[in-house]
Amino acid sequence: MASSHAASNEDIHMIGRVKKFAQEVKVELGKVSWTSRQELWGSTLVVVASVILLALFIGLCDFILAQLIRRVIRW
Repeated sequence: MASSHAASNEDIHMIGRVKKFAQEVKVELGKVSWTSRQELWGSTLVVVASVILLALFIGLCDFILAQLIRRVIRW
């Protein structure tokens, strides 16, 4: 019976630690400098455009190298 009582105290201690952690997280998130919707939208467009350009570049390089290898093999 003593072990279940000790486990219960440990559980209560753990719950207290989790609550304290959650409170500290809330305080820290209040200190964060969040970007505006306009800044977020602009950054998102830059990322999407960069990914598209990179995909096109890699696709073009892949196509050119495949054609070169195909010609070397046929040669």
